[in-house]
Amino acid sequence: MAALLEAIEIKRKMFFELEETPFHCLDVEISTPTARGGQTLVRIKMRNLLTRAVFDKTFKAGDKFKEPDLALAPASYLYSDGDGSHFMDQETYETHTLGESLMGEALDYLTEGLIVQIQKYNGNPIGLQLPSQVELAVTYTEPGARGDTASGNVTKPAKLETGIEIKVPLFIKEGEKVKVSTETGEFAGRA
Repeated sequence: MAALLEAIEIKRKMFFELEETPFHCLDVEISTPTARGGQTLVRIKMRNLLTRAVFDKTFKAGDKFKEPDLALAPASYLYSDGDGSHFMDQETYETHTLGESLMGEALDYLTEGLIVQIQKYNGNPIGLQLPSQVELAVTYTEPGARGDTASGNVTKPAKLETGIEIKVPLFIKEGEKVKVSTETGEFAGRA
């Protein structure tokens, strides 16, 4: 039997199960009424891990939730095609296929062989967790002209090997590898 969590115990980035569905807590707001006898309410901004829908819901502090049967398995990205994106589990060497709806913006950061964490709910893959930063090669960027820094504009657009476009500092040239934050989609440094 899985342990029960009270609503007041739920914190950001925690996972919990509600009505046989796994959820990920994105934000928590606790409101304690000043009047006597008022109940403490917990407002949770949460993401349904099966449908990817995000919504707010308010619970009483004593409401209980089960811990979901979630597991993270390391997997390497193989390729994407019409069926979805294919990953190889690093422990069992099974191939998992995730549909486009489960991938979200992750395709912008995936390169062949990248190790990611696949989320499994009751043994079935339901999503993936990217590393906080990925290394991507710059395929196209304008050369930085001398004196461009006077206006305070010290970045320029660069197209990366996966097709996304980010802002990079002027000293970055074509062919260089850069670190990109997967949370913000911004330049995080040279690789």
